[in-house]
Order: sequence, then structure tokens, then C-alpha cells
Amino acid sequence: MNSAQVDAYLLRLGVVRPRRPTGEALRELHLRHLRTVPFENLSIHLGEEIVLEEKRLLDKVTGTPRGGFCYELNGAFAALLTALGYEVELLAARVYGDEGRLGIPYDHLALRVGTADGGTWLADVGFGAHSHYPLDWAERGEQDDPGGRFRLVAAGPDAAGALGGGDAAGAGDLDVVRDGRPQYRLETRTRVLGDFVAGAWWHSTSPLSHFTRSLVCSRVTEDGGRITLGGRTLTTTAAGGSREKRELESDEEVLGVYRERFGIELDRVPAVRNADRT
Repeated sequence: MNSAQVDAYLLRLGVVRPRRPTGEALRELHLRHLRTVPFENLSIHLGEEIVLEEKRLLDKVTGTPRGGFCYELNGAFAALLTALGYEVELLAARVYGDEGRLGIPYDHLALRVGTADGGTWLADVGFGAHSHYPLDWAERGEQDDPGGRFRLVAAGPDAAGALGGGDAAGAGDLDVVRDGRPQYRLETRTRVLGDFVAGAWWHSTSPLSHFTRSLVCSRVTEDGGRITLGGRTLTTTAAGGSREKRELESDEEVLGVYRERFGIELDRVPAVRNADRT
């Protein structure tokens, strides 16, 4: 990233350039990312190609501006953090699905981030509803966060059985657990962005992927809650957990919500790619 790209990204987030790449600055960047850059899969349903190259990801986040799903959001965030002086490693994960089954290899992309003040953190701005702040990599006890109570658990054979994973864990793998339920199994071997191309292709094309069968656009709100547009259903979740749902009737209303609540300007309402398989 060049200086102009960094400035454009920080402007999108609404933050000033941190003086040093500290843990506290990372916390602010992480939260602001979740509040301003939506988790969304609109490209899949608009017929837009998803390209895992740094320039394309930055153009989407700072130029369009849009959001994306894990590979795009954490890929772009990694580029920003690296440019700001953080030590960033890309990590692959497999997401827990129904009955504790793990998803495909390279199912998810998360970040291990080292800071100038000696900390190491799990940063993830691309999982949808997850922690609002980075998680302490070294901590194996409970970590309270506005998004829930989290733990990083060694994913050995015993841990896999206790959590219902059913798949053998690799050496050093971690299960990321939220409110007692495993979210994803994280490898600790460093990857590069190109390693995730096959996973992104599968999620954006396969009729078995939940991303091709549903529309989602979601972000954290200023009060710590969440707003989500799933198709034509607008769900507002308060910080305390209460929910309010509203069905949007017209295309104009849907486009207005994308524009006013998510900062996304569209010229047409996306149609679910594999609607017959929902």
C-alpha cells in the first residue's frame, strides 16, 4: 500500500493514523472496521468477480466503497495493518457447521497480529457476528467482549471430541469458541493470500455454499448492536440482544437501506444466485 491508499482506508474507517502499531490502536482499528465496512456477499449475487489481489481488495473497500466476506475483509485489513507497521500473518481456518462438522479447507481467513508493545492478537473483521475487539492470542481462559465470551482452545484429540469436531486436529491448531460453541478451527501455519483462491471460488460458486443461497449485508452499530439486511428482511439487534425485524416491500426501500445504513450505492437489488436451493 502507498500512503494515499492508507489515508483513504483510514478515512473510510474514520480514524487518524496511529503513531505506533500498538495493541490499543489495533483495538480501535478493529472496532471501526466492523462498524464501517460491512460483512456482505453482494458480489456473488451481482455477478461481480471476486479477485484475491491486494489492489482489487483495496479498491473495493476504499474506492467503491463496499464490504465483502472473510477473504476480502481480512485480506484488505491485513494490507492496512502491515502498512501501519504491524506484524501480520494470514491464517487458514475451517468453520464449524451443523452438528459440529468442519467446513472445507481454507474455509475462512483470519489474522495473527503482532504489535510494537509486545502483544500478539487474533484479529478477525470478516466473520460476521464475532468479537468486536481482537482476542489475546496467548490467553487460554475466557475473554469477555461485547460480541460474547470467547476462548482459544487447543484443538487436540480431546478438545475435538469435547467440542464435537470429529476431525483430527493439526499440531498447534486452535478452536475459537464463542459462548461455549466452537466457531472455527484455526491453523497456526502462516499462509499467503493466494492460498485462499480455491476457497473463495468454492464459496462464491458452489450450490452447497450458504453464500450462494442467501444474501447478507451486516455491520456492528455504534451502540454495540448489529444491523443486518438479509434479502428483504432488515434485522436490528440491540446490544442487549433484543431484535426487531421488518420486511422491506419495494426495491426502492431495499436500495435505500443499502445506501443509508451501509453506505453501499447499488443500481439494482441483488437476486439470490441459487434461490431454488434455499
